Amino acid sequence: MENSALQIYRSIGEIQNIIANASTLDEALQESLKAIVENSGADGGAIWYVDKSMGDLLRPFFWIGPVDLTSRSHVPGDGAVGRVFESQSAERLFTFDPMKDVETAIDFKGMPVGSMVCVPFSSTNENLGVIQFVNGPESDQFTEEGADVMEIMAMMAAISIEDNDALAEPWQPGEVVMQLRDITREFQNGDVVTKVLKGVNLDVYEGEFLVLLGESGCGKSTLLNIIGGMDSATSGELSYLGKDLSNASQAELTEFRRANVGFIVQSYNLMPNLSALQNLKLIAELVDDPMDADEALEVVGLDDRKRNYPSQMSGGQQQRVSIARALVKNPKIILADEPTAALDYATSIEVLQVMEEVVKSGTTMVMVTHNEEITRMADRVVRMRDGRMHEVTINRHPAHATDLEW
Repeated sequence: MENSALQIYRSIGEIQNIIANASTLDEALQESLKAIVENSGADGGAIWYVDKSMGDLLRPFFWIGPVDLTSRSHVPGDGAVGRVFESQSAERLFTFDPMKDVETAIDFKGMPVGSMVCVPFSSTNENLGVIQFVNGPESDQFTEEGADVMEIMAMMAAISIEDNDALAEPWQPGEVVMQLRDITREFQNGDVVTKVLKGVNLDVYEGEFLVLLGESGCGKSTLLNIIGGMDSATSGELSYLGKDLSNASQAELTEFRRANVGFIVQSYNLMPNLSALQNLKLIAELVDDPMDADEALEVVGLDDRKRNYPSQMSGGQQQRVSIARALVKNPKIILADEPTAALDYATSIEVLQVMEEVVKSGTTMVMVTHNEEITRMADRVVRMRDGRMHEVTINRHPAHATDLEW
């Protein structure tokens, strides 16, 4: 019992330190959730906030676990999360029966629930939401001591809440463009099978800036290639605007890419013997309704460089040409794989400013990056770990490219 008590005090001390050093409410809540999930041995958790603009609807903005909760919500009183918000009393379900609490079971589809703790959090003036912790059926059930720490964490986080921060405008997702369900990808080399993706469930929304983040080898580039039709999943379901692409042929994937997807890569991949304008016109000839090539170069600020060859342009200018090349297709989705990795800081910011304007125009952008600072621009951040979605953050305070520093 002494060891349990010591663990509780250590957890509380860690959370106090996190909150004391956090610069925003979002950071305080997110880092506290990470710490408590780790210290309690929970398999996952979610922070649900009340959206006043939607009639007190509870929506997620940060969660840990291999699930996509973006489109999920709770009405006060319904499900464990809704009940806890309405009553403002914590609920501890050490033996969870999904048949008796369907609303909560649906929330964690793809992550079966064995036990759960839901805790309300509030400012001095209003009830702001619910923090939810879950363990799978194969994991140990939560203990009373662990649940005590979770409740203390929520109360301490509430101390750091400022009213103006709590009332920040929430991000509203658009229509679903792509759906990925239980996506796996395996590569075989002789008798050795390498599992790169291990069951990814993700929706991509119209007009969003989505960042896939993680260490090398975590599966983020493989996932990007599957989204773009450059690779096929070993198993699982993939659909684009309701059309099933799970078993699409190579010809069908080629047509999908040609008509709907633009690509921006680290190495630019421009034709060296063609001018900037000619590089764009080459791509424009492949699609049915292209943007005017001159207009695309003007969008990225290179209308005065249209006759220059790649060797006559800097790295940043070449990357802006590659953005224009993606734009000229009038794509629904632009996929960017480490687009600033080869650029210095100042040039990276110039390129990110262009990409920011592209997203503002309504184009969906999915970017792979190692750069944590770039995630501040995103509407959502999916952190990959070992072939799975590990954390998802909905960014209520997207930064401008010019605000980034590294």
